[in-house]
Amino acid sequence: MTVMTLDLRRFVTTDEDFWELCSANPEQRLERTAAGEVIIMPPAASDTGMRGAAIIGPLWQWNRESGLGKAFDSSAGFTLPNGAIRAPDAAWIRRARWDALTRQEQARFAPICPDFVVELRSRSDQLVDVRHKMQEYMENGARLGWLIDPQEQRVYIYRPGNALEVLDDPETVSGDPVLPGFILELGGIFS
Repeated sequence: MTVMTLDLRRFVTTDEDFWELCSANPEQRLERTAAGEVIIMPPAASDTGMRGAAIIGPLWQWNRESGLGKAFDSSAGFTLPNGAIRAPDAAWIRRARWDALTRQEQARFAPICPDFVVELRSRSDQLVDVRHKMQEYMENGARLGWLIDPQEQRVYIYRPGNALEVLDDPETVSGDPVLPGFILELGGIFS
């Protein structure tokens, strides 16, 4: 299965149009690029879903204990400042930033770039495409990003203004200082 990109810019011209397209097709995983192209992604394979749960579960638990923000799974879409609407595999936003949004903004594709994003590379993902997406998050305000690649057993760590950090077969990865005290164990993700 592959990702498809459609040029629907003549038909999907506004955020409201894209919202309606997604609402009319809830079984589809859709994103929109900054250029307005619609990306249709296949459902995650079972092993990718299992790995995603191994990321969002600890993130949610850490957030519950810390109370510092809001954690999101892969079904949440965010409208980035560049106009793209993206759905990272996991995300986190500081409480003050989330609370500054109106309830209506929170109920749609919130107009905010998460502070922390995770992309989990699946077999159908081209590494160059996922790396481009991670760079887009950084350019739009993310403070920390992890691209987790189970095939290569690597973690790419993105921080604005810093060189890309690559960890080969790490046992853990730390969210400090953006997510103080959050450490993700990678054994269940890489196995």
